[in-house]
Amino acid sequence: MSNIMKKEDKSMARYRPATDILECEDGFYIYMDMPGVRREDMTIDLQEGELTVTGRTSLVRHPSEQYVEMQFGDCEYVRSVSITDIVDRERIKANLDGGVLELHLPKVEKVKPKRISISQG
Repeated sequence: MSNIMKKEDKSMARYRPATDILECEDGFYIYMDMPGVRREDMTIDLQEGELTVTGRTSLVRHPSEQYVEMQFGDCEYVRSVSITDIVDRERIKANLDGGVLELHLPKVEKVKPKRISISQG
């Protein structure tokens, strides 16, 4: 990573997005409020037992515009969530709609008892 990117990262405001986590019979649903973040400006990484969501917003300013106050500007949202072994990592799904990221983390299917048949000699 270049020094320029590191400087940009430090100057960009970083927020932890408001998050709701719901457990249902079929798995976990995570909702993250990420206003202004586009799909192409978001990454979702799963490493070992941690799911990390990162999203960036950028405001295109016209050179003639001068803001008196600005609360919606360039920022980065970052949130990590611990994942347990009951989550089926291969079937995690993500959807971004209206500034809300919805993640579905399905539970692994329970191991069902299996009867082993005995073959004749």
